[in-house]
Amino acid sequence: MLLGAVAFSVLFAHAGGHADSNLRARVETILQRRAPSIIALRRDLHRNAELSGKERMTSATVATRLRQLGLEVRTGVGGYGVVGILTGRHAGPTVAYRADMDAFPSDAPDAVPFASRTRGVRHICGHDLHTAIGVALAEALAAVRNDLHGRVIFVFQPAEETATGAKAMLAAGVFERIRPDAIYALHTAPLPVGMLGTSSGALMPGRDGISVSITGRGDVASVATATQQFLERLGTLTASQSVAPAAPDFVFAEIGAPVRISDTAWVVRGTFTIADDSVRARTRARVMSELAQQRQANVTVSPTYTPRVIAGVTNNAPLTVRASAAMRIALGAERVIDITQIFPAFSEDFGAFQERVPGVYYFLGVANAAKGYAGMPHAPDYVADEGAMLVGARAMAAVILDRLATP
Repeated sequence: MLLGAVAFSVLFAHAGGHADSNLRARVETILQRRAPSIIALRRDLHRNAELSGKERMTSATVATRLRQLGLEVRTGVGGYGVVGILTGRHAGPTVAYRADMDAFPSDAPDAVPFASRTRGVRHICGHDLHTAIGVALAEALAAVRNDLHGRVIFVFQPAEETATGAKAMLAAGVFERIRPDAIYALHTAPLPVGMLGTSSGALMPGRDGISVSITGRGDVASVATATQQFLERLGTLTASQSVAPAAPDFVFAEIGAPVRISDTAWVVRGTFTIADDSVRARTRARVMSELAQQRQANVTVSPTYTPRVIAGVTNNAPLTVRASAAMRIALGAERVIDITQIFPAFSEDFGAFQERVPGVYYFLGVANAAKGYAGMPHAPDYVADEGAMLVGARAMAAVILDRLATP
């Protein structure tokens, strides 16, 4: 997850669900029994943290575990992506679960006994938890495959931190042969351990890229500075602010300082975080129009605007209502909450999958104040309470089983 240090604001809500309680109970029993193994796998992944695009050992570990379960496994999907397909005995829908696998650069001390052995690389975003939860789900659901209706596609994604992995897997045809009816994912967050939260519609806005080339024999430096200032003024929200999902009319501008390429060339680069497509269109039109009109002797200004460099997350409303209802039945109503704010500093490429397949994304609480765990991804002191892992696996199992129950 790409994000800044912001707080969560939430509102409780309630709904119902549809999953077969006996089958869910069997799966939960298996997950409970496998809990030590889930934690052991997470710790192994944590010790052997790998950067985006370099997830060789992680993907090999995942592929081996999936093959041992008898799943149909594809490797090398969009880099080190791994796909495992579990086919139930009976006909039914196809559901996907996505787990990202990459770690993040960090030189800060790793404050856990199973610290990363890779210098300068740590799992400070929780992708080791996501991956272990995905493997646990595969193990539990494979054990009841004779009672499953439909298929489950386990998508283990590389390079989320660089926001390239989802697009690479789609370009490699991850859903070309078998297209899921729905896709789900979760991500560690600074909610109390054992809590999950989401919202219908926009949850994390997408990011657009802007690159402006300023060249010529005139005063290119001053034009570059003026360009940076103009782009920054387009922002209407700061990283510490938030808005309700029902009011996504904002632009969060992150514009870098002008970079001198040569005596005659400068470049200004940055991103706009935007939740609403109409706002995106207006922002792009204004950037292209106003920069194209810049006039100064012997200076050329050439902007390049790239929408959705990072897709963000937009949850399908009916699927969200149904998934949260299934979770509340499995975990208790008090454990599943509605996120009432959009935070511009958060972003994710899961939305690239959602552009092809309707889906829902959840935040999984890993904070524990009693233990001093803030649970904020990308913070130097990030530590996740491992008690969240079984909760996350139970929650996702309930959602998947509920969705498979519908012809």
